[in-house]
Amino acid sequence: MAITDKIYVKNHRQLSSQLETNIPKGAFKGATLDVLFQGEGLEKLDDATQERVLDFSSDFLDCACDNNPYCGCPERKFAQYLLDLRAQGLGPDAIVDVMTDDYMVYAYPGDVLSFLDDAVRTLEAAEALADVEGAGGKRDEIRRTKQDLER
Repeated sequence: MAITDKIYVKNHRQLSSQLETNIPKGAFKGATLDVLFQGEGLEKLDDATQERVLDFSSDFLDCACDNNPYCGCPERKFAQYLLDLRAQGLGPDAIVDVMTDDYMVYAYPGDVLSFLDDAVRTLEAAEALADVEGAGGKRDEIRRTKQDLER
């Protein structure tokens, strides 16, 4: 299961009530993305919530793909966002706090830790493959990225 399947809308019921429509609790579920991408009813949200929803939309739903927001770009951008937070030295609890402050979404710290662990294991495999292929420069780049995540 992808990490984005474990990202939830904070104050989900309050948001649904303000929008006067039911949306799934999952931030990356189809109906949630529809509401965010199309922007219908966002003027009904209070200013702080509206700002965070618009930030989420502009940061993760903005791409030129024909199938946007169902192209996979939002999920990839969000995964990169989590990896960037980890590379800045934040742990799983702090990452959850930042994503909640930034976008009014949350995850369980254990799910974030599992995602980060999987990322490190994937980088270890890529590093080994680069070494086998004789791509020393790429291997070193992957190693540095992995070390950023392991801090």
